[in-house]
Amino acid sequence: MSVLLRPADDADPFRVGALHQRSRVATYSGFISREVLEARSAESFGEWWAERWRWERETHRLTLAEVDGELAGFSYLGPSETPEAAELYAIHVDPDHIGTGIGRALMIHALKELPSIGGDRAVLWVLTENHQARRFYERGGWHPDGATRTEPVNDVPVPQLRYSHPL
Repeated sequence: MSVLLRPADDADPFRVGALHQRSRVATYSGFISREVLEARSAESFGEWWAERWRWERETHRLTLAEVDGELAGFSYLGPSETPEAAELYAIHVDPDHIGTGIGRALMIHALKELPSIGGDRAVLWVLTENHQARRFYERGGWHPDGATRTEPVNDVPVPQLRYSHPL
């Protein structure tokens, strides 16, 4: 399997939104109800990504992973509210491609890009109950740094942990 990593262009946010929605439903349904997760449609996610990309494209990086021309995953990174840090906002992989190395390729690429954003470390937030993602990031050299928060997923408050990685 050959994976192409490329920067997003203006035609990509709706594809990213659809993949993001599929990924969240598949990954989070073990600890958040499917009904809550399916409350936002792929179209809604696409609109959200299109708007976000419109405002953040100069300061953030949206990288797509494609397999045979099909979107298989993406990462999103940019400046952080955490002082002296850049942030990895997301890595999402299509459920059919979990375990194929696409997420790892996106993480390695992000770790190469994050220093150019600024700061001496990178941070990311992961849902506390998302043990699969926590193991993935820990294998990639990320470590919980003690910070926590609660943020909504489709209006349902969900606890999160912050992970850090030196740059």
